[in-house]
Amino acid sequence: MGTRLIVYALLALFLTAGCSNTKHLAEGELLYLGASVEVDDKNMPKKQRKALQKELENLTRPIPNKKILGLRPKLYFYNLAGEPKKEKGFRHWLRNKVGEPPVTFGKVDLKYNTDVLQSYAENKGYFQAFVTSDSTRNGKKATAEYIIKPGPQWKIKNVIFPSDSTSELEKAVTQTLGRRGRRGLLKPGEPYDLDVIKAERERIDARLKEKGYYFFNPEYLKVQVDSTVGKYEVDLLVKVKDDTPQNAREVYKINDIYIYQNYSINEAENKIATKDSVMQYKDLTIIDTTDSFNPRIYDRTLYFHKGDIYNRTDHNLSLNRLVNLGTFKFVKNQFKVSNQFTNMLDAYYYLTPLPKKSIRVEVLGKTNSANYTGSELNVNWSNRNTFKGAELLTVSVFGGLEVQVSGQNKGYNVYRVGGEVNLFWPRIIAPIKVESASGFVPRTKAMLGYEYQKRIKLYALNTFRGSFGYQFKENVRKEHQLNLLEVTYVSPANVTELYQRQADTVLALQRVIDKQLIFGPTYSYTYTNTMRKRLRNTYYFKGLLEESAIVTGLATGANIRRGDTISVLNVPFSQFVKAEVDFRHYLRFGDNTQLASRVIVGAGIPFGNSRDLPFIKQFFSGGTNSIRAFRARSIGPGTFKAEVDENAFLPDESGDLKFEFSTELRQKLVSVIHGALFLDAGNVWLMNDNPDKPGGKFSGNWLKELAVGTGAGLRIDISLLVLRLDLAFPLRKPYLAESDRWVLDQINFGSRSWRKENLVFNLAIGYPF
Repeated sequence: MGTRLIVYALLALFLTAGCSNTKHLAEGELLYLGASVEVDDKNMPKKQRKALQKELENLTRPIPNKKILGLRPKLYFYNLAGEPKKEKGFRHWLRNKVGEPPVTFGKVDLKYNTDVLQSYAENKGYFQAFVTSDSTRNGKKATAEYIIKPGPQWKIKNVIFPSDSTSELEKAVTQTLGRRGRRGLLKPGEPYDLDVIKAERERIDARLKEKGYYFFNPEYLKVQVDSTVGKYEVDLLVKVKDDTPQNAREVYKINDIYIYQNYSINEAENKIATKDSVMQYKDLTIIDTTDSFNPRIYDRTLYFHKGDIYNRTDHNLSLNRLVNLGTFKFVKNQFKVSNQFTNMLDAYYYLTPLPKKSIRVEVLGKTNSANYTGSELNVNWSNRNTFKGAELLTVSVFGGLEVQVSGQNKGYNVYRVGGEVNLFWPRIIAPIKVESASGFVPRTKAMLGYEYQKRIKLYALNTFRGSFGYQFKENVRKEHQLNLLEVTYVSPANVTELYQRQADTVLALQRVIDKQLIFGPTYSYTYTNTMRKRLRNTYYFKGLLEESAIVTGLATGANIRRGDTISVLNVPFSQFVKAEVDFRHYLRFGDNTQLASRVIVGAGIPFGNSRDLPFIKQFFSGGTNSIRAFRARSIGPGTFKAEVDENAFLPDESGDLKFEFSTELRQKLVSVIHGALFLDAGNVWLMNDNPDKPGGKFSGNWLKELAVGTGAGLRIDISLLVLRLDLAFPLRKPYLAESDRWVLDQINFGSRSWRKENLVFNLAIGYPF
């Protein structure tokens, strides 16, 4: 009976929404439902025919009202709101922000769309294409139909570039094909395509820019089509137009380089250069009345030198690096023909500095993997030109409060205060000179930090950190970070009797408050192309490798298993190797639908002076950014489950190995509200047997020990902030007997006891990945 009611309700919703979308139309108006295109050619392969049909349908205009599950919710809300009496308020917002007005058939121009489709088909090589159009009315709705008979698609027989020419420019055009003549985009045997021809002209222009043809542009090239060379075949002849101006035919070199390093975008505010304000540094002429910057920063930033042949790569790299210094608000560049020499360019760089010193106050909402949500106050002071070499010095202090909204640790709030000092040099400081051909300036970074963390009713930790290393981006997608030395020292304070009693019996709790000393190099590599929004598939990859005290351990002969533990400053140093990989894949189904997936694999191996990984370097699973159907840091290790009184705080379960997989279908629902369906799986394991945690060691049965959960959520995405609400429940519990771990048959949303035990609500800020 309940199922019938749901079906009837959904049917009523569909009928109501459908009727309401047409009853508000004026007399004689028809709701436009969209266009269909039929490709009438039985000789064309089915896959090619469908692809052409989709391309043509996307060209028709106007675009009908958006549909979701067969409904047009935006149009429904537009009609539901009615005509608002004021230009603000809920009705105005619902009609104009959430809703959209009806797209009527009166806006359809069949002749215009027919011409567009005809032209597109011809541009794709269907020179004998013929398009007809018609429309169909059904009540107060109408559609447009187009039928295209494309005929045969013409193919390229030969691509002919200039040969035996006395013109240096035409020789250069031919040389853009490379030694083997394979670099061109136009290929014999491929279909004729006007878009490819345009792309080939742009490719040739880009290559010529690398050879000094500064004033050349794609419009000076023409591609002639000879359709008499064979049946349904064409020859393409690439030529330089006769009316190409002389300056576009010349190779230009760099002459003088001028840098205005304190330039105002308001030209009236710029002071006239005097003899005292002009400085010569190598090939550079620097104009600055304030002597703000050491000229060595330009020697490392600019790729051009006097006498170099102009090329677009060095042009763009120089601009990118000037911007990437983070010191200048505006960077402007001009090239002018020299008054002294022919075929020479004077380069001008106009740089507008940012304020040297600034202070910023931030109030943040935050969440972490332990299900703690809270706020933080940050005060940041910056000096962008500390030693006149574009060095960046930042000093920050912070304080925050984190509370667990749900879970057994509710009430054990966390207070954090601390500070950090960072100094960035816009170069690699090393005994050997390191050159970079990237548009991003490599940086050397030194950091000192301190944090005091107080966990109410439990303990406090003092954490001191320091590091020295390098940050380097190959390009916008690839980034390297190498810390030659990273030091962390953790010291406990104010350990309560409540915590110490449990720590005396649970070794994992004792490790949290043990003194820790970690020092060694770390390296991470990040690759991402997620900024390319138009790609169907995008990726994110981050690999991390870190080690602690390997050399020190070898030098001292430290071996905890023999009882030879070595201390530094009365603290046994940690010795381990740890690696972690985070891979994400984003599959875009449309502008508003995406499937996001993530795999995390990590392993840490303690040895020498350590029996276990230090607590802050161990792996955890479960929580708002992990497996959302389980409490934060509660999963594992392996099949182990801690038996803790329901009134006591829960220990964080950790491991030396980690595997997690998550996939999430994301769909924009309306305005700033997005929905998601997700599935998470994973666990952590120990490298060695631990009698206190039976079942925690990694084995060949690890796949059978995965925790699995699923759920649904909402995301309120207002760009500056994403508020995430997820409701999840477990499908598989690894700590149960092997035959009982799948719990799908126990799912019962109507049972209060099941909901209390299994439903987990996650309130978080930001997407999980």
